[in-house]
Amino acid sequence: MKQHILVIGACGQIGTELTLKLRQLFGNENVIASDIHPGNQEIMQSGLFLNLDATDATAVKELLISHKITQVYMMAAMLSATAEKIPMKAWDLNMTALLNILELGREGLYNQVFWPSSIGAFGPTSPKEHTPQNTLMSPTTVYGISKYTGELWCQYYANRYGLDVRTVRYPGLISYKAQPGGGTTDYAVEIYFEALKAKKYTCFLSENATLPMMYMDDAIRATYTLMAQPKMAVYKAYNIAGMSLNPKEMSKSIQKQLPDFSISYQPDFRQAIAESWPKSIDDSEAKADWNWKPEFDLDRMTKVMLAHCK
Repeated sequence: MKQHILVIGACGQIGTELTLKLRQLFGNENVIASDIHPGNQEIMQSGLFLNLDATDATAVKELLISHKITQVYMMAAMLSATAEKIPMKAWDLNMTALLNILELGREGLYNQVFWPSSIGAFGPTSPKEHTPQNTLMSPTTVYGISKYTGELWCQYYANRYGLDVRTVRYPGLISYKAQPGGGTTDYAVEIYFEALKAKKYTCFLSENATLPMMYMDDAIRATYTLMAQPKMAVYKAYNIAGMSLNPKEMSKSIQKQLPDFSISYQPDFRQAIAESWPKSIDDSEAKADWNWKPEFDLDRMTKVMLAHCK
């Protein structure tokens, strides 16, 4: 079946690379990018871009109908660190955007939707090591609360209305193609640019703040691979894992390529957020259900990042 795909939030860190990959897979003309602000040159020139406020249900509905959309990727969200500064605005964006698209799915305006969750949905009561897919969830940030609540809404619409909604819980994501969007793991992108620019970096997390991370190519592949699976009998918010690492380990990997690079540490409010999250993730259900497997380790990712951040 030919897909007519809409990416909402297409100009963010994940949405940018996801949109470009989907255009490569399905054809530029079949993937519409939408966001409240324009994206980079590649996004704007490779296919159709439409300005869209994801909280405007009428505008979203009109777009779905006019372009005969069959598949939606709902990527619009405010991330953890930014959301803590304006929590009510973050809650409104994250929840309203999701509920709008779920309601339109219930009305039958598309066939399938992807909505991303995050390791931010876990909290201090969740096991820190090899955190299982189903466990105690007690997020301590408005971002995490919105992600956990969003998972429950997705489950509700899947169970009550049969909506085909797919979810993965992204770890911290690392990429050179788009600027990070205000998350607690943003240091893992900034560090590469600063290593090349200044040969030094001051990190806002402590040296041993170990968190699950993933190179963006793996995250994008996980996303479209899950969407390609037959409809599943039970909704799951899938854990996906790549690497577990901390700033000290990242700096050592960079120093293998740039021996003059140095790092210092000035932890800020994001340290407390990081400490509430898992250190490693159990993604055995994704491996069993759809053969998930990451391809990038730390040193391979470092070589690619340094090559392209130039």
